[in-house]
Amino acid sequence: MRIQKILVTGANGQLGWALSQAAKVTPNFEYIFLDRHAMDLSIPSELERIVELFAPSAIINAAAYTAVDKAETETKLAHTINAEAVAEFASIAKNKNIPFITYSTDYVFSGNATSPYTTDTPLAPINFYGQTKADGELMALAVNPDAIIIRTSWVFSSHGNNFVKTMIRLMKERDSLNIVGDQKGRPTYAKDLAFASIQVLNAINAGATIKGIYHYANAGETTWFDFAQKIKELAGLDCQLTAINSDQFPTPAKRPAYSVLDTQKIEKELNLHIPHWELALSDCILQLKNN
Repeated sequence: MRIQKILVTGANGQLGWALSQAAKVTPNFEYIFLDRHAMDLSIPSELERIVELFAPSAIINAAAYTAVDKAETETKLAHTINAEAVAEFASIAKNKNIPFITYSTDYVFSGNATSPYTTDTPLAPINFYGQTKADGELMALAVNPDAIIIRTSWVFSSHGNNFVKTMIRLMKERDSLNIVGDQKGRPTYAKDLAFASIQVLNAINAGATIKGIYHYANAGETTWFDFAQKIKELAGLDCQLTAINSDQFPTPAKRPAYSVLDTQKIEKELNLHIPHWELALSDCILQLKNN
């Protein structure tokens, strides 16, 4: 079946919003964007009825429970949204024989590696949020081996809550900030991830077989401290930044020290050029200034 109508969940989130912007310049698809009021993933039993209502030819699940620290206590809600609802979508897509894309995280890994994580690195989450996303992957693929799972990391955009917008706000409010400097990863611009997701569907329409796990993050790796330094530079702000270690900034959920994703698989299969995170950040800050 040719993909024409795409149902997108999480319309108000960073990725859902980025997909809605990308939709304006990719008119080869019809899109249905649903927010949490229209499609509540905390009630998985309702999802099939809503999918039936819109009869899409593909589903992109851009909704998720993303409050990493809160997940340590809101365990049931986090697991329902990130695992049970994802498995339900995968099952619905399997029964309807339509493509299903959902997103996972670098937090499914231990953070102990010293070289980038490939798509077949064993899962070993160190916090409950990571566990819910790992469970979601396993449960979705168990019911639907054709499900497409895109792991990503350090997502930012000009919309919603994220590190870039928080840093800009804090740097305007304060003279100095301490930023964790011993965690390393790859920032991901939601806009670039949205276009890559649409390319997945274009490739399927062109006859490509795309299924299973992929990694997508912008090119180049960095630390939160160096990320913040670049934000400061590009936003033209004047705030003293000091690098600290993770143990100086304790959080309810433990964070992986190293979560660099290897993106070679998606680059190769989609013939994709992934922009460097600094270029992406520059575009994001320009969008924020224009807004």
